Amino acid sequence: MRFQWDIKKRMPRFSRVVNFRKAGIRFVALVRRRPKTSVSCLALFLLWLFCLPRPLFDKPISVILEDRDGELLGARIAADGQWRFPLTDSVPEKYAACVVAFEDKRFWWHPGVDPLSLGRALWSNLQHRRVVSGGSTLTMQVVRLMRDNPPRTVWQKMVEMFMATRLELTYSKREILGLYAAHAPFGGNVVGLEAASWRYYGKRPELQTWAEAATLAVLPNAPALIHPGRNRDFLLKKRNRLLEKLRDKGKLTAVECELSKEEPLPDEPVPLPQLAPHLLDRLRVEGGGWRVKGKKNPSTLNRFHTTIDLHLQRRVIEILQRRHAIYRGNGVHNMAAVVLDVQTGDVLAYVGNISDAGKEHGESVDIIAAPRSTGSILKPYLYALALESGDILPKSLLHDVPTQLGNYRPENFHESYDGMVPAKRALIRSLNIPFVLLLQQYGLEKFHFNLQRLGISTLSRPSAHYGLSLILGGAEANLLDITNVYACMARTLGSFYDRNGRYAPDDFHPPNFFSTPQPLNPSTPQLTTPQLLSAGAIWHTFEAMREVERPNSAGEWELFSASRPIAWKTGTSIGFRDAWAAGTTPRYAVGVWVGNASGEGRPGLLGVELAAPVLFEIFEQLPGGGTTEWFYPPYDDMEEAAVCRQSGFRAGDYCDVDTVWIPESGLKAAVCPYHQWLHLDASGAWQVNSDCESPASMQHRAWFVLPPVEEYYFKTKTPWYQSPPPFRADCLASNMVQQNAPMQLIYPKNPARIYVPVNLDGQLSSTVFQVAHRKPDTEVFWHLDGVYLGSTKTFHQMALQPPVGTHTLTLVDKDGYQLKQGFEIVGK
Repeated sequence: MRFQWDIKKRMPRFSRVVNFRKAGIRFVALVRRRPKTSVSCLALFLLWLFCLPRPLFDKPISVILEDRDGELLGARIAADGQWRFPLTDSVPEKYAACVVAFEDKRFWWHPGVDPLSLGRALWSNLQHRRVVSGGSTLTMQVVRLMRDNPPRTVWQKMVEMFMATRLELTYSKREILGLYAAHAPFGGNVVGLEAASWRYYGKRPELQTWAEAATLAVLPNAPALIHPGRNRDFLLKKRNRLLEKLRDKGKLTAVECELSKEEPLPDEPVPLPQLAPHLLDRLRVEGGGWRVKGKKNPSTLNRFHTTIDLHLQRRVIEILQRRHAIYRGNGVHNMAAVVLDVQTGDVLAYVGNISDAGKEHGESVDIIAAPRSTGSILKPYLYALALESGDILPKSLLHDVPTQLGNYRPENFHESYDGMVPAKRALIRSLNIPFVLLLQQYGLEKFHFNLQRLGISTLSRPSAHYGLSLILGGAEANLLDITNVYACMARTLGSFYDRNGRYAPDDFHPPNFFSTPQPLNPSTPQLTTPQLLSAGAIWHTFEAMREVERPNSAGEWELFSASRPIAWKTGTSIGFRDAWAAGTTPRYAVGVWVGNASGEGRPGLLGVELAAPVLFEIFEQLPGGGTTEWFYPPYDDMEEAAVCRQSGFRAGDYCDVDTVWIPESGLKAAVCPYHQWLHLDASGAWQVNSDCESPASMQHRAWFVLPPVEEYYFKTKTPWYQSPPPFRADCLASNMVQQNAPMQLIYPKNPARIYVPVNLDGQLSSTVFQVAHRKPDTEVFWHLDGVYLGSTKTFHQMALQPPVGTHTLTLVDKDGYQLKQGFEIVGK
């Protein structure tokens, strides 16, 4: 549209040409040189040109949270106490038709001011001798709203008309209608169509019926007088008159009109949904909102359009509330759960806490984001990383004996020992000592660094601060990080064949909250080698996690049944303060936390007893609940290798061999250290050597031999294990005998400083010393600092009370084998 004002007649010698360009509009003015007139016209035009404030509305906005389909999940009231939702980019057709028919029937045609409407209002006011109609257009009402409803005077009406024409030149009719719908008052503290639709009808404006749209169209006409909670007859008459007008205009059929008039008016405003309050608060802090062409839209920063699945969110809330009703009887008041889509990383459900836990129990704490002690939940990460580094194979034997590492003494949950246990079995049973020793072997600093690379964001201190207890809950992590790592591992494995055996550098990425994430760079090259974990290491880890077991009431181990294959793990922090469970399938990853936000521990607060049942119940609610879908073995990333049948290490010269699939990195794993070539006499009952037996009379046999302490515990759990034959009496003086020691200290295993507390009577407490012998029935003689103490048989342990200072313990078996160990007793 182009406007041109051209004054040419009798133009004086001195004149001025002024050009204005804005939004494609050209304004040319040739003004006769009359200083006062020219300046006044120019000032008036500039005033008109810049009369609109920027921004148009500078009011606090409510923060709202939407699911992936635009359904409302929750909202926070604006700072001024009003429910004022962010501006939307469209107005529903039904509401648009209703409000135009009621407020401004020539809205689509006038330039912001309707002379006919003004004339009608003036005549009506003269007839009634009072103001009964203002004649304002919707555009003028927008101007009035953005000026905070100034007093209704003739001067203010002229200002509104002046600014309305400018508004029309800047914004489209649809945009002006949207501004009106977003800022019109709807009674009480409800401002804007969207807020009114949710407060009065509990639905999106797009889903309103004609009766509902007509009701909201007439409400802003007198919001202080017409309110759904009062003056209902007046409101009903106005609504029905509007419906009849729409029928006369052909917007409604007669039948639709009559049916709409039968619909009841809404009752008092209803509470808004609060299905994800903790996620809403989290996003308010972290930021986000809608994005337009890759940039944040300033008008909608308070609207978070998330990836949450509303129906799944409700089901997870129901599960947690049902379990909470049971658990709170034991003083357990808080729970949290999160569900991720493996392929995309989208957050499908986010329940940060139990909504009715009570303020006294910290119901407002977002447990999903809160760092908590991890318990055993990190063990699968170490298992996978150790497979990747070649430190272990899936069935490599790990030590499981009483262990003292400086001042740190780890214990298994049931305080029992297996001597040696396959790595896979140690993960299945979540044994503590094998994983502490595996962490020592793998490297504390390296594990700490790789946990951060995996996505554990809460390790803010150096590795030395956590020590070896890092693997048993010595560090803190949050539920979202824990679950996301499993999702990333599943994504890497599940996409391995889709990428023809290659890896994407962005497989390990943070979870996605927003339904319109930034697109990934399609030109990012795929990798032939993994950056952190290979598909083979992940597959073997998940295979072990599929078989995770739980203790039954008798203390034995049995499989935790599930209707679908799930790789899962639990954890319990020290003091029974945190119960964890996390698991994954090819499609979903789920994390659950149970405990008290205050950190209070409770008896029986175990991950396997309280968190795991919730985990499986959530998995049952996910699509494909009864399927047996699982990951394909990544044979292209594995190798067939000869493995020792007894030890699980790579086969040595003396091993019985099994051929199994192992990660490619397993080819650099150690060779079996436990098979030895023994030399026996002709009877096979005694070990001999060349010092006491002719080589021609010997028979040679491969034997699986464990250290005495490991053997002591291992053979009680493993019936097939046979101790090596003892040395014949005439062969005991050989150095070879000393190298194959039949006796080994359990405690103290190494030279140690032992702190002994003082009893109430002022005496030092007893210290229990223990030794393992390959032949338990052998008599062992005990000496302390050269003083004979006594002997033991079968159970070789003795409680002693050495004084403060350094000492030497000497043990001699009946065959003359001698073992010495120094130690120091520390008092205060």
